[in-house]
Amino acid sequence: MPPRILFFGYSEVGYDCLSLLLERGDHVVALITHEDNPHEKIWFKTPAVAAREKSIPVFTPARVNTPEWIERIAALQPDLILSVYYRAMISSKILALPRLGAFNLHGSLLPKYRGRAPINWAVLHGEPRIGMTLHRMVKSADAGAIVDQEGVDIGPRNTAEQAFRQVLPCARRVLARQIDALLAGTARETPQDEAQATYFGGRQPEDGRIQWTQTSTQIFNLIRAVTDPYPGAFTEVGGTRLMVWWGEPDSRAARGKRGAPGEVLSLSPLVVATADGALELTKTEWRGSAPPLRVGDRL
Repeated sequence: MPPRILFFGYSEVGYDCLSLLLERGDHVVALITHEDNPHEKIWFKTPAVAAREKSIPVFTPARVNTPEWIERIAALQPDLILSVYYRAMISSKILALPRLGAFNLHGSLLPKYRGRAPINWAVLHGEPRIGMTLHRMVKSADAGAIVDQEGVDIGPRNTAEQAFRQVLPCARRVLARQIDALLAGTARETPQDEAQATYFGGRQPEDGRIQWTQTSTQIFNLIRAVTDPYPGAFTEVGGTRLMVWWGEPDSRAARGKRGAPGEVLSLSPLVVATADGALELTKTEWRGSAPPLRVGDRL
């Protein structure tokens, strides 16, 4: 009998990687995934679509690490666990079940950007290169030995979604290179350099609040890291939220003008002072009635 693969996954990365296994004819015994969040904009394919097309059982436990679910997973008798953009930590008891081990595909060039939303964080920090890493799963998030990774260069004006689209094919290529070795138990592994490791947590909508005391580049990177289809960057005027979907640093409209961080320097176009210059807000949206705004007001 071919090895039994239990696939944990979500997002379009999960869709692509599960599709690869199914196209190869690998023995996927089940998909464990998430219900779509009604409060989240689902702009990506999900692996449940690929699984149901091939009549693969799909499970969506709210909490996968309960005794009940550990027992159900053990009953599936997985030889190999693959996790691709699954959003919950998987307990050590589950990771210990498969004889061939448990492996994860993570959206960064580990050991940098362990944790949640690695592509958004990389864009926010102005990284010129991102990637996908296949690694062994251990108790600590994204800390296991690396099997393979592949990266791509991204531009300084790419949004997080554009960066995601650029790096997406890397996941399927990495898995395609290594799946036979994983199934044979012969994959080579290299320990991560802990001295180079960085970790970032999940991002919440409130994390999109613009801090005008930052530099124009820092604010611009925040905007492109969280712009549509993500929740977006924002500032507030008199308690009314102004969403900032795009902006341009060092606006020509602000030449010769100096202001305190957050000061409105121009209304048409809308230009706001930053720590080291100014930002022209080129695509905005008021959440509520737009309040009166004057040059000299502070955001």
